[in-house]
Amino acid sequence: MEIMAILLVLAVFGALLFGYPVAFTLAGVSLIFAALGSVLGVFDASLLDALPNRLFGIMVNETLIAVPLFILMGVILERSRIAEDLLDSLSALFGRVRGGLGYSVVLVGAVLAASTGIVGATVVTLGLIALPLMLRRGYDPALSCGTLCASGTLGQIIPPSIILVLLGDQLSSAYAQAQLKQGIFAPEPVSVGDLFMGALIPGVLLVLLYLLYLALTAWRRPHALPAHVQEDGRLPPPSLARLLATLTPALSLILLVLGSIMLGIATPTEAAAVGSVGALLIAALKGRLTLDMLRDAARATVRMTSMVFMIFIGASLFSLVFRGFGGDEMVHEALHALPGGAFTAVLLVMLVMFLLGFILDFIEIIFVVVPIVAPVLLMMGVDPVWLGVMIAINLQTSFLTPPFGFSLFYLRGVAPAGIATTDIYRGVAPFVGLQLGLLALVAAVPALATWLPKALYG
Repeated sequence: MEIMAILLVLAVFGALLFGYPVAFTLAGVSLIFAALGSVLGVFDASLLDALPNRLFGIMVNETLIAVPLFILMGVILERSRIAEDLLDSLSALFGRVRGGLGYSVVLVGAVLAASTGIVGATVVTLGLIALPLMLRRGYDPALSCGTLCASGTLGQIIPPSIILVLLGDQLSSAYAQAQLKQGIFAPEPVSVGDLFMGALIPGVLLVLLYLLYLALTAWRRPHALPAHVQEDGRLPPPSLARLLATLTPALSLILLVLGSIMLGIATPTEAAAVGSVGALLIAALKGRLTLDMLRDAARATVRMTSMVFMIFIGASLFSLVFRGFGGDEMVHEALHALPGGAFTAVLLVMLVMFLLGFILDFIEIIFVVVPIVAPVLLMMGVDPVWLGVMIAINLQTSFLTPPFGFSLFYLRGVAPAGIATTDIYRGVAPFVGLQLGLLALVAAVPALATWLPKALYG
């Protein structure tokens, strides 16, 4: 039976490498193996009777309602051109600082991450606005591309983040499952709000690491990050009033969404609804709320949400068949047999997820890998919030690792013809290293992820 579980995983990865859609690959290959296993007498077909209940559970899961709401909030803010306003103001403010435009890109990426959380839109927006400007100012092309890609992916770790919503749902189920197996019949919950707060400090640290890296590069290679000046040689006039005018709407929305969660006033789902309304108000105040924009935002939200939930359904079928072949027990025994206990098990899982990030999207990894390994790790005494933040940081690197890093594709699609793909690959390498450095830091100091949730919620 266990050999069938291994072959199932290999067949899924093989089909994905041929370019078949993820959701239908997971479901189709799983059904084929279920039928084959039933014929061979190594799979109980009655296990598939649990699938309708699983699908109904997805539909009535209140936590997952936050997914389309946060997507809608991000799409509306992106259509409001808030990134363009912020970049103009910040680049003028940092005009007298060498590398100021680079710092502005990172800070805009952080603000957009905390208010939109949509990686594709952020990378494309920054690529269209900032990359031509950086190249005209004499910035190193590879460094410019790396800064834009890395800044655009901050929405994966800085809450409110779609990845944290999906991880929170999966870890909540895995934690309850792990405690029940240990005989704890009143399991402690782990929520999306816990992960939001747990990821806040590491997210801020990652922004600081990016800024520090740019500062050190500007010191060691001054020609790579020149000062931001206008074509006639004059520095652009800084305007604190303009900066406050552009920052206030975004910061107000961030405080409204994250503040309501931190204070326990609203759940992440409720905060997502408030955030969507807030985004509409910001668009209206900027005079950019039109019927066409609403229509485009609704269509984009439906497309992205449908993709996420179709993958979720396919992954549910995959995990059901994988368990039917005894795959979960095989993983449980393999991780428990490792020398070094929980530390080695977490290290191996992080390594596998990092390598999978080269070929798979974070959604597939969350829905396929996390349900298999998380219950085992949690039974070994691993803190669920710490594990969730570690996974989120790890999966963020999947957006920057070639050949299938999505941020690389997004930037390649809008980059000028003079930018080579190798420039993008070289540029993101140091930022992948910074993310792995943060991962090692959170692994060494778990309190970076666990202190704030415990301080807020006990």
